[in-house]
Amino acid sequence: MRTHFDVFGLPRAYDVDVPALEKQYRELSLQLHPDRVAQADARERLKALEGTTALNEAFKTLKDPVRRAFYLLKLHGVDLDREDAGAQKDMPLEFLEEVMELREALDGAMEKKDLARVQAMGSQVRGRSKAALDEAAGVLRALEGGGPAEEAPAQVRKASHALGRVRYFTRFLEQVDAFEEESLS
Repeated sequence: MRTHFDVFGLPRAYDVDVPALEKQYRELSLQLHPDRVAQADARERLKALEGTTALNEAFKTLKDPVRRAFYLLKLHGVDLDREDAGAQKDMPLEFLEEVMELREALDGAMEKKDLARVQAMGSQVRGRSKAALDEAAGVLRALEGGGPAEEAPAQVRKASHALGRVRYFTRFLEQVDAFEEESLS
């Protein structure tokens, strides 16, 4: 299976040189642009369009550290983007209870129109989201570094839990951002 890393000829890794990726993206975009084959037969035009689509999707995923982390986890067999993902159901109960409490507190602060409280909660959760992403990145680096095979399932689970937290925190922060926008407009 061809991966997003393969599209750019990169090794599969969490760490990516984004400026180099952007430069290579521009070069490949020019090479693969459908206008270059506008006079070709339908099959060649379709191939160019598919190549451009794959390039754009690969670039969008690899340039963003969060998307890259979720993608690497997917390559290890866990797709957290699916709503029915078993990993989402597998989150530690303590964390799920904590998220419920956080959401209830956020709802309460929003009902009271307490912008300062909502912003403080957002700031705290942003820090926790960054810490969870950092944890996932460390685990993914170890996984891609070719550690002992017997440790891989536990590492995948650990990365899955960390990225699950990132997902929950992102949704929380989307609510905070929407409230801030509404309050400030």
